[in-house]
Amino acid sequence: MTAKIDPQQVEFSAIRAQGPGGQNVNKVSCAVHARFDIAASSLPSYVKERLLAMRDSRITLDGVVVLKAQQSRSLEANKEDALRRLQEMVDQASVVQAVRRPTKPTRGSQRRRLDSKTKSGQVKALRGKVRE
Repeated sequence: MTAKIDPQQVEFSAIRAQGPGGQNVNKVSCAVHARFDIAASSLPSYVKERLLAMRDSRITLDGVVVLKAQQSRSLEANKEDALRRLQEMVDQASVVQAVRRPTKPTRGSQRRRLDSKTKSGQVKALRGKVRE
């Protein structure tokens, strides 16, 4: 089960977008900075710990995720894009890796490994100089 982000806990601020777009870029603030405070959120504690432990440049030292969305010319579409990307980060942090338990190799696999080593050793021995 993945943790869901409450959009009320995300702070949005409209900024001017970069890149091409002509006069529209200079006039309209349609890009979005989404700020999400991990510690103050309602996420489960293990998800918070994993998010804070992530090595991501979008997470500040204060534990705030800052995302910039400027793909669309619409402010609402950019907000949805930022929320989607933030949810992807939370989903990635909420996946618990299965614990790997080391096992011993089977006797058959050990025998096959040793057979292949002797076979490759014989092939390499045949590459040497021919002695009469």
